[in-house]
Amino acid sequence: MSTNSRSGRNQVLVSEAKSGLDKFKLEVANEIGLSNYDQIDKGTLTSRQNGYVGGTMVKRMVEAYENGLAGK
Repeated sequence: MSTNSRSGRNQVLVSEAKSGLDKFKLEVANEIGLSNYDQIDKGTLTSRQNGYVGGTMVKRMVEAYENGLAGK
């Protein structure tokens, strides 16, 4: 696979986690003011808006992981 290929990006590695990630995405979007994110055509949103949802998700997942490490 070439390094420029988009295949493989945004794949859920654990299929059972997909619904949880979708729910998490909707919660984050709602918290930042993008209600009905699941029904919005993402092409009508700015790159900043779409990126903020994913970036906030990653930030929270990293924080949760770090908190888990600190608790051990």
